[in-house]
Amino acid sequence: MRDAVSMSEPIYNDGGDTIYLSEQIADNKNKLSVDTSLMLKDALNNLKEKERFIIYKRYFEGITQMELSEEIGISQAQISRIEKNGLETLKKLMK
Repeated sequence: MRDAVSMSEPIYNDGGDTIYLSEQIADNKNKLSVDTSLMLKDALNNLKEKERFIIYKRYFEGITQMELSEEIGISQAQISRIEKNGLETLKKLMK
């Protein structure tokens, strides 16, 4: 028997990039529609190469900013800025 764990319980923290339990549990009710999925694919293809790579690694593979900074060889702050710019561009492209 295990104790109950809060969904907002942090399960990983690498010094600025906290991952919560609720972010790691699949929610099949909120799957993207085919139209939204196609729009997202198209928008991702219109990002700069580095933005697309970072967003893919962060949101599709679950890689942390610190892991990416080590892999690419740039600072975590630079990863954060590139990710933020890429997400802003995605929002604009999907409107």
